[in-house]
Amino acid sequence: MRYVEVILPVPLDGTFTYSLTDEQADRVQAGMRVLVPFGASKRYMGIALRVHDEKPDFKVKPVVQLPDEEPVVLPRQLELWQWISRYYMSPIGEVYKAALPSGLKAEEGYAPKTETFVRLADRMGDERSLHIAFDILKNSPTQSKVLTAMAERGEDMARDELMNITGCTAATLKKLIDRGFLATYEHEVGRLGQGGEPHPELAKRLNTAQQDAYNNILMQFMKRRVVLLHGVTSSGKTEIYIHLIQKTIDEGRQVLFLMPEIALTVQMMERLRRVFGNRLGIYHSRYSDAERVEIWQKQLSRNPYDVILGARSAVFLPFQRLGLVIVDEEHESSFKQQDPMPRYHARDVAIMMGSPLPTSPRRGGDCANVLLGTATPSMESYQNAQTGKYGLVSLTTRYQGIELPEIQLIDVKDLQRRKMMRGPFSPQLIDAMRQTLREDRQVILFQNRRGFSPQIECRTCGWVPRCKNCDVSLTWHKRLNILTCHYCGYTYAIPDRCPACEEKNLRSRGYGTEKIEDLVSDLLPEARVARMDLDTTRSRNAYERIISDFSAGRSNVLIGTQMITKGLDFDRVQLVGILDADAMLNQPDFRAYEHAFMMMSQVAGRAGRKGRRGLVMLQTKNKELPVIRQVIQHDYRSFYHDLLDERRDFHYPPFYRLIYVYLKHRSDDVVDTAGIEMGSRLRQWFGQRVLGPDKPSVAKVKSLCIRKLVLKLENGIDIWKVRQYLTLAQQQLMQQKRYAALQVYYDVDPI
Repeated sequence: MRYVEVILPVPLDGTFTYSLTDEQADRVQAGMRVLVPFGASKRYMGIALRVHDEKPDFKVKPVVQLPDEEPVVLPRQLELWQWISRYYMSPIGEVYKAALPSGLKAEEGYAPKTETFVRLADRMGDERSLHIAFDILKNSPTQSKVLTAMAERGEDMARDELMNITGCTAATLKKLIDRGFLATYEHEVGRLGQGGEPHPELAKRLNTAQQDAYNNILMQFMKRRVVLLHGVTSSGKTEIYIHLIQKTIDEGRQVLFLMPEIALTVQMMERLRRVFGNRLGIYHSRYSDAERVEIWQKQLSRNPYDVILGARSAVFLPFQRLGLVIVDEEHESSFKQQDPMPRYHARDVAIMMGSPLPTSPRRGGDCANVLLGTATPSMESYQNAQTGKYGLVSLTTRYQGIELPEIQLIDVKDLQRRKMMRGPFSPQLIDAMRQTLREDRQVILFQNRRGFSPQIECRTCGWVPRCKNCDVSLTWHKRLNILTCHYCGYTYAIPDRCPACEEKNLRSRGYGTEKIEDLVSDLLPEARVARMDLDTTRSRNAYERIISDFSAGRSNVLIGTQMITKGLDFDRVQLVGILDADAMLNQPDFRAYEHAFMMMSQVAGRAGRKGRRGLVMLQTKNKELPVIRQVIQHDYRSFYHDLLDERRDFHYPPFYRLIYVYLKHRSDDVVDTAGIEMGSRLRQWFGQRVLGPDKPSVAKVKSLCIRKLVLKLENGIDIWKVRQYLTLAQQQLMQQKRYAALQVYYDVDPI
């Protein structure tokens, strides 16, 4: 009897053992789908991990079915899954759930896309039969027209195309089918778009600075697998990427190109498709599950895409001959998965994709190079480059010699004291917007908060509506006329009067992107305003429409959250307004200044990318902060060194590694006690490296109360042993009956 270890899409540690028949044992391979029973009545589609002869000491159920002849997960992917599971402290079943499209996890979850085609019926196979048919139809001109079109085409035709060119109805077609003149059948057509023929000659020639950077990257790759390309905004990093991709393809290898936001893939797709045509595939969460299944299957075929452009989930795709991974905007926190598990960082997973994994016996030859590109490197990546762990290549000039934008500081505190602010707008910014629009140029306004207003309050008693499920105030969405919790999604009607004092004296407080949009339309009636945030980009094509309209000039003022800070390229943007720098700087997070510097520098880089120098207006009440000066002076090095000293002193990355331990329970008392006990157990092994438990800034989400412990671990500490201690502490805690409903999870390398 042979057995197979199976990965199942369940939130439980480890694999599950099933027995195989002799016929199944001859067929099954690691990475194959296997249909297995689970529990009393469930069946799951699992992934075979290992076949063996070791009889377990418990009753084993048999595998029900092997639905495929070939594996759907490659050996290298299985190794990566195991590494993600161990490193990010997540059950491997959760990794499986995140990695595979749903259609591959279900018994019959995927159906190929088909289209109805029309052909001449078998008995219409000669000219005499056609003449007889036309004679019969001489009093039916529409049916004759359809039959003529089919006869002249001489080949089968899609039903929709036939109806379009002849103007006929479905009823007309049915009559021709019923009379035996035509027949229909279903033809599998696939869902993947066609990119046309590749045109490598459309890649632009590199200028001197780009060519030097390109050559330097290749030299660095000879010594290190990971290289950081630190290039200022609009320095032409994309053209360097394109030349590196072409070189990799010419060597017969594949490329993964990762971007942090779906919005960015819209513009990049057009640039890459002009050069690489149908050799390029796109993969992200806004694609339907069926489309993602087809891309997955194509990557397993003999003719896979040479280049995949995608958001973070693209790291899970199968690559048969991966040679290069590009992580653009590597600093972006969007690369970190938050919920659900596994809480992986796509940049770090990509680096592991290109390296020999700890469990892999292979070395060197089949590994991929990894290029990290950004104008504002993460502290961890820049430190790795400074210490020689990564290669470092710098690109310090903008393409075509255009200067970096001028950044003007607007002192909001002084303007408010003099009562000169008009809502969130300084008079200088309003004048600059008017002048920019008069010159037929474009404006970007950055406000990192969506909705109309962060909250409403009663002017009489100060009452503020809060979510009944979460420890947060509700955001007002004016167009929908609702209050919404941005943590659990619950919506509430706006009350007519204050429920606390019953006065009709409710007002909005603060400014979200929706309110900024209304104010701009009032201030500048000539403006054609567009907004890009989570609320306006929920549909699949929303990104394309907003970006296309702004690129074409159909809109000339773009208001957005952090979505608009990330690498978008618009030719005619002259002015960028950063409306509220302080909201970013005042976050209760040790990374607040790092994230703020990056967002402000990146959004500033959208200005003046073509033609002439751009202008950025930065509004703040804290003009004396060094980080504000460093943003204005485009001085990343000073910012990095200042922050590095602080991180070293307070034991934060890149000198220490962090693990956050979260505990959740419906009872605040239970989770409080559990946090104290968990912290006590961990201090037995880790001592003063353990902080907490504390209440996080949002201490209740979806009716679950939360406590948080922080582990600060020296670099080089054995992460696998740390995991063992954490698991043991959790198991000891969960053995107590009162903690049966307690949830414990981990965030490794939090962002």
